[in-house]
This record gives sequence, structure tokens and C-alpha cells, in this order.
Amino acid sequence: MSAFASEPGLDDIRDAAGHDTEVDVAVHLHDGTVRLSILWRQEILLNADDADQVAQALQRAAEQARRITATRGPTGQPAPASY
Repeated sequence: MSAFASEPGLDDIRDAAGHDTEVDVAVHLHDGTVRLSILWRQEILLNADDADQVAQALQRAAEQARRITATRGPTGQPAPASY
């Protein structure tokens, strides 16, 4: 089972030049890192609408990553509860 959670809204994003290329944005659920993957090639050409969708997905992933890391202490362990 992967520790990464992929953005489901990017399933239909494909290379604008017709290459069989996909993009994936995912958040690591344990350490809060964000992964941007371009699958099957080294680059992807996006039309403006698809570029907006990818940018929004990255912003959502960054927000989720911040929430994950905010609950962790400096050692990566859950932060102590504050009362």
C-alpha cells in the first residue's frame, strides 16, 4: 500500500500535443512531502485549462502537506497535545 495519496481530479489531464503522457500530484501521508510526477515522458505540454487544474492540485497538496507537518514534532513524531 502506498503512503502517497494522489489527486483524483487529474485523471483526464493528457499532453496537449497528443503524446501518451499523464501528470500526477500526490501527498505523502506520513511526512507531508508533495510529489509531482510526469508519467511516460520527461515533459508534458498542457493547455491553459489543464495547467490551471494542475496548479490548483499542487496548491491543495501543499495545504494538505502543511496540515500533516503541523501535527508532527521536529523528530517526525506526532507533536504533543497542547492544553
